[in-house]
Formats: sequence, C-alpha cells, structure tokens
Amino acid sequence: MPDPAAIAPAIVLCTLNARYIHASLGLRYLLANMGDLKAQTAMREFTVARKPQEIASELLALLGPPQDGATQVIGLGVYIWNVTQSTELVRLLKSARPTVRIVLGGPEVSHEMEPQEIARLADFVITGWGDVSFAKLCRALLNGPQPLMKVIQGEQPPLSEIALPYGEYSEADLAHRLLYVEASRGCPFKCEFCLSSLDQTAWAFDLEKFLAAMQVLHQRGARHFKFVDRTFNLKIDAAARILQFFLERLTEDLFLHFELVPDHLPDRLKGLIVQFPPGVLQLEIGIQSFNPEVQSRISRRQDNARTEANLHWLTQASHAHLHADLIFGLPGETLESFAAGFDRLYAMRPDEIQLGILKRLRGTAIERHSAEHAMVYETEAPYSVLQTGVLAADTVQRFKRFARYWDLLANSARFKQTLPLLLEQDTPSPFHAFLAFSDWLWRRTEQTKELSPELLVDALADYLCGDRGLDRPNVQQALLSDYTGSGARSKPQALQGLLPKQSAPTIRKPKNLAQRQGRHLEPNQALR
Repeated sequence: MPDPAAIAPAIVLCTLNARYIHASLGLRYLLANMGDLKAQTAMREFTVARKPQEIASELLALLGPPQDGATQVIGLGVYIWNVTQSTELVRLLKSARPTVRIVLGGPEVSHEMEPQEIARLADFVITGWGDVSFAKLCRALLNGPQPLMKVIQGEQPPLSEIALPYGEYSEADLAHRLLYVEASRGCPFKCEFCLSSLDQTAWAFDLEKFLAAMQVLHQRGARHFKFVDRTFNLKIDAAARILQFFLERLTEDLFLHFELVPDHLPDRLKGLIVQFPPGVLQLEIGIQSFNPEVQSRISRRQDNARTEANLHWLTQASHAHLHADLIFGLPGETLESFAAGFDRLYAMRPDEIQLGILKRLRGTAIERHSAEHAMVYETEAPYSVLQTGVLAADTVQRFKRFARYWDLLANSARFKQTLPLLLEQDTPSPFHAFLAFSDWLWRRTEQTKELSPELLVDALADYLCGDRGLDRPNVQQALLSDYTGSGARSKPQALQGLLPKQSAPTIRKPKNLAQRQGRHLEPNQALR
C-alpha cells in the first residue's frame, strides 16, 4: 500500500513573494477553504529573486509525471510585484507540460486582463475574491462537469462562510516570518489610486472567532502580527478590543503593525495606544497629499487639521513607530505643492516618511484623469507615472532619486544627528534642502544603489562643509555620533583621526525589532 504522504498532489497553490519574510495570506485562505480537496492540495511559496525555470521545475516535480486521465492544477497568485516573473513562469509551465491547468487569481489579473499575456497563456482566471471559487473550479476540473468559461467572477460569500487561514501558518512561519492577519476586508473610502476603493464598503470578520484564532497563534509562539486591514480604526469598538487583547499578552518580543485612518483617533484608542511600550506598535498613516484640491480631485476625504493634530499626538504622547506615507505624481500636484505637504509632514516628526510614486493600478479610477492632466504611465508593471501636465519627466526622475536617498539617510535612522544640519539649518524648506543634496549626490555618484554608509558619511561631510559652508567640527561631531552609533566598523575619510580605536558597543535593542526600526529608538528607550 503506498504511503499517502508520498502521493503527488493534484493541486498546487503557488505565488512569488517579494521577499521570504512575507508569508502569503491569500494562499493560506485558499488552502483553508479547499474542503474535501485539501488532502490533494500542496502549497509552495517562492520569491521573485528565484529563476522562473527553477520554480517551474520544482512545481512539475512536485506534481509528478502526468497520469492518464488525471488532471493537474496549479493556482498562481498574481500581483503587481510578481507579474513579470509569473508570466515567464506560466510560459515555461505550459511549454513543458501543456496538459497542466493553470488558474490565475489576484488583483493584477482581476481587471483589464484582455491585453495581459499571462491571462492569454493561462487556462482560467478568477477575478475578485477567490476564497471559495478556486476550490469550486478545482472540483469541476477534477470531477466535472468541465467549466465553460475561461474568466470566472469570484464569488463573494459572507465572511462567516470563509474558513480562517491562520492554522495554515507553519512553525517555520511563526519563527521566521511576518504573519499577515485581517480583522476586516474592504474599505469605505473612494481614493482613486487604490484598488480598495472598488470595494465600496468594509466587512468585519466575527470578532470572537478572529480573536480566538489570534489566541491560538499566540499560544503557538507567534509574536509578529501585521494587520492588512486598510482601515483598522474605522470601527472603534473592534479596534479597542484587538488592542486590549494584545495589551493583555504584552511581551518584549511582541510586534504589531496597523494601518490607521489618519483623522479618526478618538480618546478611547489613544488611551490604549499609550499603554504600549517602545518597539511594539508600528502604525502606518496614509497622508498621500495635504493639497485639498488634489484630495478632492481623487475623491479622498481627509480632515487635514485633525490629521495633523493626531500625528502630533502620536509623536509626542505615544511610543508608536510611525510610518507616514506621501504619493508623488497625483493629478494636478505640482512639485511646489508636494514640497509644501512634505514640509508640513516633516514638522510633525514621524519616524519615517515613506515616499511613493503614483501607479496606475489596473481597474482603479485614477485613469479618468489621464487625458485632462496629461498623465503618462509605464506600460509594464509597476505602471509608475512618468510625467504629468505639471511634472516633467526629468522632475519625476529627480523625485525617484530623492526618495531613494531619503530612505538611505532619513528612514534608515543612520543619520539622526546629521540630518537636522542638512534639513533645518539656514533653510526654510526641508524638502528643497534635501532635493538640493539629492541632485548634488547624483552628480557626484551617478548611482542610487550600492551606496555604503562610509560613502554617505564622506558625501555629507563634503556637501555640508563645502557647498553649505557649515562649521566642520560641528559636522564631524554629528557624523561621528551617527556613524559609531550605527555600529558600522569601517573608516570614512571624513572621520579619520576621530574614530575610537575600538568601535563603541552596539546599543541593545529589543529582540523583536527589525534592525532599521530599532535604530529609531533613543538609547534609554531601547534599554527599557
């Protein structure tokens, strides 16, 4: 009698993640809802760094050689970050084994699929929700009757009918990866650049069942929870229950990520947020733009004054690590209006300002502005804006360099003492101060990658002391403090003769923190 564990699966669920640390929530939903087919289903995750040929070979080996009359199915999750590699993977799979049935799902193939090569190569495409529709399609493929349509509109059942996926996280996932969870789906807001605007509303999972699942994960050792809810604080009662749940299980290795509606932070939530110590809460705050005309144009409702007050409170009264987001290239947003919004946000002192560039996601309403505002986008993923009626192509390229350098210098927290010298001394606009440095650094290096901490130290010293005319001892002292505090071990030219013979000991960080976030903590916070 054959070993059941040795029997090849009939169905393989697969996706290509951006990095190993990301565990696919979507695949786990599909696996949890396979029902009677679950025993015949395997799940495999790869990263976009893997060669498609290697992935194809591994998937076909897992399925085993085709048997007479037996159907083999590969379900592939397709996203903006993996569509290029996924297209090549499907081409290789169909070339090597034409009989394998390829089923696509995910946001990238749920809209405007007609011109997509990957949709042409595949056998079936499920648009929208696939939680229960994928299993139904597989039953038809394996048992009949065979489906008549290539494109299948995903069924959207009540959330109570969807099996929760959290039991599909393995022990390795719990030990080494971020666990994605969701207490709700959808979004009631209509921001035209976002796919969630198509949902029209938000739906909440049964809170008791959700918290029971979180309790099981916690008992199994899970400590990193990344909530993918687009509006975690939309329903205050539910948000408060979830925060209280984790406060009652507070440990130094707990890490929680939430995305907040920026202008909706009542005292009840504030009272819970302040109870979390440093290093536990990470809050993503989507500002996107402070320009009221741009906000109105893209159907974004946001009370800017209340948003500003909430951000000030979070930075001053809480220990939460704040990521505030801005989008460059929105229709009608000029360089100057974006600069004004950046300066306004910088004054609130979030831990990181995440700078994105507008993308024309398939299916979103942002396309309706293309003609009026002369929007030109890349034709291939990630469909970033190339120019607009008020932003020339070279200005967009300048911003891309600005964003990369900002990530290296500011968001990395490697230059906490030096950055104020660059952004705040003798300059009215932090944005324009950094833009001038960004232009200078590009002229000097002509690269945005492989810039070592030592190169950046030397560049900052040359720029601040040379072009800006700042006092060299003050600049060197700030750079010395930043460089030794970062734990770097080499010897920048600008700090020759100033570095201690032995590098200063690295400050202990709570073990749950990513290295980058840990650098944002003050020493007294990190040692608590």
